[in-house]
Amino acid sequence: MVKKSTIQEVIAFQKDKIENAKHGLKRELLNELNQNTASFALIISGIRRCGKSTLLHQYILEYIHEDYIYLNFDSAKLYTFELDDFQLIDELVAEDDIQTLIFDEIQVIEGWEVYVRQKLDEGCNVIITGSNASLLSKELGTKLTGRHITKELFPFSYKEYFSFRNVEASAESFSNFLKEGGFPGFLDVKDVDVHSALVDDIIHRDIAVRHNIRDAKSLKHLLIFLASNISNLISATKIKSYIGVKSTATIIEYLGYFEQSYLVALMPKFSYSHKVQLVNPRKIYFIDNALQDAITPSFSKDLGRKLENTVFWELRRRKKTLYYYNEHGKECDFVVCLNNNIEAVIQVCYLLNLDNQRRELNGLLDAMDYFDLKKGTIVTLDQEDVIMDKGRRIEVVPVWKFFGL
Repeated sequence: MVKKSTIQEVIAFQKDKIENAKHGLKRELLNELNQNTASFALIISGIRRCGKSTLLHQYILEYIHEDYIYLNFDSAKLYTFELDDFQLIDELVAEDDIQTLIFDEIQVIEGWEVYVRQKLDEGCNVIITGSNASLLSKELGTKLTGRHITKELFPFSYKEYFSFRNVEASAESFSNFLKEGGFPGFLDVKDVDVHSALVDDIIHRDIAVRHNIRDAKSLKHLLIFLASNISNLISATKIKSYIGVKSTATIIEYLGYFEQSYLVALMPKFSYSHKVQLVNPRKIYFIDNALQDAITPSFSKDLGRKLENTVFWELRRRKKTLYYYNEHGKECDFVVCLNNNIEAVIQVCYLLNLDNQRRELNGLLDAMDYFDLKKGTIVTLDQEDVIMDKGRRIEVVPVWKFFGL
């Protein structure tokens, strides 16, 4: 429960901050938000501190040409805000004939979807953000079914990174991207405490508190394990003993919470059988290399896995559905799909040489034969070449060209 005057004070302060602050690098996702969303709520979700609030500010300045209400609920003054307090916002809407409502981190208010549905029915434009995919999707799947458009924001892509750093696309700048990651706040100050605080916030605020988990230490141990095993296969059964949790079901829940908070992603094995996908181990990827370094510094020199991790998130950012390939004792890193169609098979290798070339080629060629593809790709740091094998074309591509151009 909060006072109307408090809400007015917060709105005025936040609006002034938006209209007078610098708003940094224009995000690539901004262009996708310029569409007619009448009768649909525009949802922007993503991990904490990836720039959702900044993106909203950019959206307001670029596309909102009438008066609006912007309210970031991640404010100490709104800590006691409850569902009934939306009636006070209704009064402000009526007083100034507001048609656009923009709510940041709205998922902290239980029952928020009821109010959003009401405002959509009244003809308002509603834009909201949230840091937890499960909390948003659960509510969206009940009160807002068919009434929302969802967009995901991630830390800087490589293109955004080299624009932010004002450097050219090159092997050197991509090597720096592998080390520094893409969180805007960290890139501003390069202080590891920024990442440590972010991890603590997600573990305690987004997971432990919301899901009533008392054993936050086990959550942290699991996260360390995951961060130490980037691009490796994992299963709940194998890792439960590592953190001292007896129940496989609990591990599966914890993994789900990390995924929903955008810290990690679990990639399944490709199979035309959904059951086979479910029973096989999944490959683990971590949202950001520098954030991962803050948890497990010993991993920092494994550039091959860092490169594969980065390629995964770049493909994920492009809305691709991803699998790994493992048949006939041969492996390929990525099977790339869009709308249930196989688009490409990709192998990632930091440096292709005589020691690993046959292994990388065998896995890629086997995947190409399996999917009847005549072209495959090997992504490296800075090598460029073409290999022909029995009519099949393999392109060796520098990662900075693969994603930077």
